[in-house]
Amino acid sequence: MGHLSDLILDLGLILMAAAIVTLIFKKLKQPVVLGYLIAGFFVGPHFGWLPSVKDISSITIWAEIGVIFMLFGLGLEFSFKKLSQVGKSASITASYEILFMLGAGYSVGQILDWSKMDSLFLGGILSISSTTIIVRAFEELNLKGKGFVSLVFGVLIVEDLLAILLLVLLSSVAVTQTLSGAELGFSALRLAFFLVVWFLLGIYILPVFLRQFKDYLSDETMLIVSLGLCLMMVIIASKVGFSPALGAFIMGSILAETPKGHRVEQLILPVKNLFSAVFFVSVGMMLDMKVMAEYYPIILLLTVVTIIGKFLSTTVGSIISGRSLKNSVQAGMSLAQIGEFSFIIATLGMTLKVTSGFLYPIAVAVSALTTLTTPYLIQLSDPFYSWIEKKLPSSVKDTLAVYETAMSTNSEENVLSLLWREYGIKIVLNSIVVIAITLGIYHFILPIIGGRIGIEAPIDLIACGLALILTAPFLWAVAVGGPAHTAVYRVTTAEQLRKLQIGISIFRFILGTLLVGFIVMRFTSILAISGIVLVAFAGLGALIFSRFSEPIYHRIESRFISNLTQNERDAMAKNKPVAKLAPWNAVLAEYTMTAYSPLIAKTLQQSQIKEEYGITVAMIERGEQRILAPTRDVLLLPNDKLFLIGTDEQLMQIKEVIERQATAEALPPVLGSFGLTSLTLLPTDPFVNKPIRECGLREAVNGLIVGIEREGERILSPDSAMHLLPRDLVWIVGDKDLIRDLHSTVVSS
Repeated sequence: MGHLSDLILDLGLILMAAAIVTLIFKKLKQPVVLGYLIAGFFVGPHFGWLPSVKDISSITIWAEIGVIFMLFGLGLEFSFKKLSQVGKSASITASYEILFMLGAGYSVGQILDWSKMDSLFLGGILSISSTTIIVRAFEELNLKGKGFVSLVFGVLIVEDLLAILLLVLLSSVAVTQTLSGAELGFSALRLAFFLVVWFLLGIYILPVFLRQFKDYLSDETMLIVSLGLCLMMVIIASKVGFSPALGAFIMGSILAETPKGHRVEQLILPVKNLFSAVFFVSVGMMLDMKVMAEYYPIILLLTVVTIIGKFLSTTVGSIISGRSLKNSVQAGMSLAQIGEFSFIIATLGMTLKVTSGFLYPIAVAVSALTTLTTPYLIQLSDPFYSWIEKKLPSSVKDTLAVYETAMSTNSEENVLSLLWREYGIKIVLNSIVVIAITLGIYHFILPIIGGRIGIEAPIDLIACGLALILTAPFLWAVAVGGPAHTAVYRVTTAEQLRKLQIGISIFRFILGTLLVGFIVMRFTSILAISGIVLVAFAGLGALIFSRFSEPIYHRIESRFISNLTQNERDAMAKNKPVAKLAPWNAVLAEYTMTAYSPLIAKTLQQSQIKEEYGITVAMIERGEQRILAPTRDVLLLPNDKLFLIGTDEQLMQIKEVIERQATAEALPPVLGSFGLTSLTLLPTDPFVNKPIRECGLREAVNGLIVGIEREGERILSPDSAMHLLPRDLVWIVGDKDLIRDLHSTVVSS
């Protein structure tokens, strides 16, 4: 009989425990993540009443794989374009909240007389909210369409990126054992450089690669390719000194920008769910009730600090960013918890052996408590705001309203923002490419060539020349290339840029010269030679490389932009909306018409949506058809997806009407057969001489008038304003028995 390894036995035990506990939690409508933690406790070494995991070291490796795939999936959901779309409100709010909680966590740790490392990691643990818990809570509370929800999701997107930065910075601090500002700044610059280089390279190469092999990319092959790319970037990130999780996140965010991003996200979901479950169960295995009992006052203290601190920091940050007090309070109470990233940060401290053993179970306990409180805090956000509003003086409310209006008003663009948009982004990105190519040749190509040939000086010059040739298109873009939006300038903008050209040209010439100097001096230590070559290239570079560099750069830039915007162009080709339909300070909600809505089979004019609810219908999506700015004659049908603009209160009212479900009282009795029937109207009928929408015939027979025959003329789909006349032959789709009961002159079809 074969012998099963401990790893297989442990994995079976973990998954069985996770399955049983999570099914119970699903039944109780509690977060699945909390179920995983409890399942881990049951099979962990600190609970002796059930079989426990034996090979904990192997499970730890599986958990590390789980972190990698979690971050890969997060990157697929992230997309750098989303970051540019979340707006200043989410960016300011998230930045303020994280900095506040980092300081609060560190301060509490110091007050408790913990070490600096424990205090710093505690700040990191308390600073990141849980995307999983919040999304689940919003779904269960049916809050889609609320104005603050878009702000919360924007904050979560920014938090994800800042959490990656936090992992890098904490790793750097853990290794150097210092809190040097210069060291932290350098680590942040390294991270930014790494992100930009691989983002540019990935967007330029990956879409082309996927297009070339699209005929071979079945689901199985696509899954293998995407996992291979993920682990490749994990290895690269690890080799250059970053965490493996960062590499997985970067590859996920790159794939998210390709047309295959959504497909990869769907394919990777089962793999991510499996390894995520193993990770969360492994976190639960570290729960030690003895430690938690010993530190329960600290756990309660940190829970209170988390809830109050996150509420205050998010609310204040949101107000500073220009959002209303109501949205700020709602967002603050929604983000008052910690989750999966907190576990990852706690695991990092334990793996690097820089934090105390008690920090990990304390973090898990605080996460569990704040997870349980999140749905209740979200539900209490409205009444709590009402209480705050009553207590606030009128002068404070007026000041906040004026500030909100000022922040939401689009002011005239200043010089610095204009220069950054037209030149800054282009110069920074191309400068990074120049530096990356130079460092790549210096660290990878030069040692290979030098090791084989063995002659140093000529090889250095050859490598230097190669670097200059390869970077020439990007140097041209930095020093000579035109602005980004030449074709779409306003007259005033063009005039303003024209006046600034002398300063811009001098700055770009100096920067180009410095980049050439960086390339030359990287390959030779002789300052004189560097100076001579530097002057030569600075003076003759434009003449030598201009004709060569300009067309090459334009081709590179064109392909990059084409790859980057492929998703948008595909969406436009399919007639899908890609632009925002709501103004900046409005709420855009999406609802689907049910078959039981009283608005079914009515035109927009008949439905009176705008008149009764004050809501604007921005678009109707019907299958593959998108009706932008629909006219009043558009008919509302079951399964229509309505994109509505209005306030939170208005949208919640219309939501009940649009998404109404069937009830026993609402359903008409099933009488007789349903079909197409004609009815000749008599002069004595109460329906005659009245418009169709007011005559009551539709309600009387549970049907719809589809045609009228009048004096030999047939009118299909008559307008609801048309009056019914005596002797009209009305064709109705409805209950034949009800129609027959109206009077005896019924002719069945």
